[in-house]
Amino acid sequence: MRAIVAGAGIGGLATALELHRRGIEVQVHESVIEIRALGVGINLLPHAMAALADLGLLDVLVAQGVATAELCFFNRHGQLIWREPRGLAAGYPAPQLSIHRGVLQQTLLDAVRDRLGPDAVRTGAAVDSFEDATNGRVTVTLGDRVDGSSCTDTGDLLVGADGIHSRVRATLHPDEGPPNWQGDVLWRSTTVMEPFLTGQSMFMAGHLPHKFVAYPITEPDEDGRCVVNWIAELDRRDRDLAHREDWNRVGDPADFAPRFDDWRFDWLDIPALIRGGGPVYEFPMVDRDPLPRWTHGRVTLLGDAAHPMFPIGSNGASQAILDARALAEALASTTDVERALQAYEDVRRPATSAVVLSNRRHGPERVLDLAEERAPDGFADVADVFAPGELEGIAAQYRQLAGFARAGDRRAG
Repeated sequence: MRAIVAGAGIGGLATALELHRRGIEVQVHESVIEIRALGVGINLLPHAMAALADLGLLDVLVAQGVATAELCFFNRHGQLIWREPRGLAAGYPAPQLSIHRGVLQQTLLDAVRDRLGPDAVRTGAAVDSFEDATNGRVTVTLGDRVDGSSCTDTGDLLVGADGIHSRVRATLHPDEGPPNWQGDVLWRSTTVMEPFLTGQSMFMAGHLPHKFVAYPITEPDEDGRCVVNWIAELDRRDRDLAHREDWNRVGDPADFAPRFDDWRFDWLDIPALIRGGGPVYEFPMVDRDPLPRWTHGRVTLLGDAAHPMFPIGSNGASQAILDARALAEALASTTDVERALQAYEDVRRPATSAVVLSNRRHGPERVLDLAEERAPDGFADVADVFAPGELEGIAAQYRQLAGFARAGDRRAG
């Protein structure tokens, strides 16, 4: 069996490794000419890390990131709303990991080239079209981004893992239109600084759409300083969405920093963190409606091409990694490719659609909105704001939905 994968992002590379592990030949085609370490930090949930551990990548990834120990929610006054342990600290067998997106992608790319061969990932090769022939083969036409020529590749299946602006998805669903934007813009950057809280804490403060998120993505160096990834979010419906989501689009701190000027807490000075940051990258917060169908014969979708979602709950990359494992397991279970692809979709499409829709309702972060709604001026005791068990119930419900429930979550939710 030979699989063609469109896209060498996190989902596409994880798919290549998972398929190779099960003895399936893989060729990855990536449209960019050079794969570079773009983006800033991301967070991987324990079930995704368990899948990467099965691929033999746990130690190398943990050595380059931070095992997140807790997730904290604060109001815009810096008062604690809710804190829960995460990863190993919560009893999972695998950690929750905060790491630079580019480091994760490069680690996966190195593993693919080492295990599958140096030519397993062809760059500068954009999918122009494809044909699912009646002879049981898929023919993909590729455009060369360097010289403008074209060529074809043939396999037993095509996996569209080519991101939110997927050419494969657009071909299968030509009337879909652009991504959904509800008005929020994210500004992302990193700052080298001393650790805050536990040193392994991820926090979210404020409320939608006036929110700040930060977490370390490296362990402290010899000077006791680490790289902290941070995200500022604001509603910018006062301007048009004039550009696509892009990992490399530079933003201007003047567009958001003044809105956080008074966010100086006793545990972190957010204006100072912003001032100390490196280049800022601007992203419209976009997703797409869940599809009624991913699989068409021997062609299917995966990762952001299948279920792009708002970046809430640390789920984007995690769900792509889970897709890769499920797809490989389905293909390894039968020689009937079309049946395997449908079995993969039957497992993953309902699960990821539920996450997409929950993230539109702000997922676990709705505790921030509830705190702002009920106590906009702050509180003396959070127990005066939330009913007993309410905060744990919201957290447990999302853990179940996203597939990393803990023992007792069903009762709590």
